[in-house]
Amino acid sequence: MNCKRIFDISTSLLAIAVLSPVFAIIITAIKLTGKGPAIFKQERAGKDGKPFVFYKFRTMKVEVDPFGPSPKAGDDPRLTTVGKFLREYSLDELPQLFNILKGDMSVVGPRPLYISQMAEWNERQKKRLLVKPGLTGLAQISGRGELTREEKLEFDIKYVETASFLTDIKIIMVTIAQVFGRKSIYEKRYSKAEHTRGQASKK
Repeated sequence: MNCKRIFDISTSLLAIAVLSPVFAIIITAIKLTGKGPAIFKQERAGKDGKPFVFYKFRTMKVEVDPFGPSPKAGDDPRLTTVGKFLREYSLDELPQLFNILKGDMSVVGPRPLYISQMAEWNERQKKRLLVKPGLTGLAQISGRGELTREEKLEFDIKYVETASFLTDIKIIMVTIAQVFGRKSIYEKRYSKAEHTRGQASKK
């Protein structure tokens, strides 16, 4: 067992223990304010492209397409009232601590994306699959919602090529600061192509 895995296990166990009352409050709030499960489950691409079941607190209404575009603002009608709050403080991601404990994810790494998205990547971009996906990553502290998918992929590759324990600690610390600052939560533009089309339509 390497140092990163030991860190992942110890960190996730400690966080789950400390945050267990928060888990209970969130689950109760979701169940009391609408129908549907408190935990959202979806298959995502893990290390080497291996599928795994990804956990989040449910933030959208049950009838919403789970593969639809991410909300671009807090007034998105697909979001529940509780879900909006969870997203803005990144609390919806907490169940991924169990993914980390299971070994599907790491505390730090590229965010887990849809399995279907792998077909869109070139060989360079597929390097992000050489490590486990993470709860947070270099792309998340480098712009998050302000970045296009192409820019996020570049930061993912940079992380894979330069990863170290000190880098992970820095990413964790910056992530904590950004969560409290509620920085760049919603995606402004999905891709460069989308941004180009948007600019053209304004002319």
